[in-house]
Amino acid sequence: MKKINLFLGSALIAVTLVSCKSESEKQAEKTVGAYEKYVDSVTNVAVADAKANWESIEVAYNQKTAEAEAALAELKDKAVAEARLEKSKAKYADLKSKLEAEAQAAKEAQAASTPPNKKQLLRDAYFGAGKIGEDMNFSWVNKDNILRVYNDFYNEFDKNKDTYSREDFDEIKAMYEALDAHKNTVEKEGLSSKDNRKIAELKFKFAPKFKWERMGAKAEENQKAKE
Repeated sequence: MKKINLFLGSALIAVTLVSCKSESEKQAEKTVGAYEKYVDSVTNVAVADAKANWESIEVAYNQKTAEAEAALAELKDKAVAEARLEKSKAKYADLKSKLEAEAQAAKEAQAASTPPNKKQLLRDAYFGAGKIGEDMNFSWVNKDNILRVYNDFYNEFDKNKDTYSREDFDEIKAMYEALDAHKNTVEKEGLSSKDNRKIAELKFKFAPKFKWERMGAKAEENQKAKE
């Protein structure tokens, strides 16, 4: 009788375990299914609607992806479930790619329609694209390249001096003064006397030429104002 009871107890435990495992698998299947439905709902809406709510979509997607991937551990046939997840991920990636392409196109269109920043164009011409912004930060200029920077500055001015407006001259003056201020720091870093002498020669040539051209631009502006 004891053996029978023991057998029945073991069988009950086994049935209970199978039942629990079955429930966990069912829940895992529901989680994977919910993930697929969510991705389908997102990818089936208009791109404009998805773009308008993209931040919240991304948050929900990342959460549901994590839940679905965790649910794989509860499934016997993981390969099939993983294939389903990858298919949904591909759908989402395609939508995200379309939105990013649209955003980039809109950004480029806006940049094309926006008048160029005249001051930034001057900074780029004198020092290289993107090297100097409104903050006039010359930290990239050191004892090894400062002579070249001054030389390029002088050559750029000499080449285009007849094309500048009074506002251009004001910006060039601000750039030149900021570069000169940074030169004091570079000198402390061990600027060679040879390079320092050549920079002084460039400055000696630049100063009177700049003053003359700037006066001419101001005179021209005053004349136009009278007319």
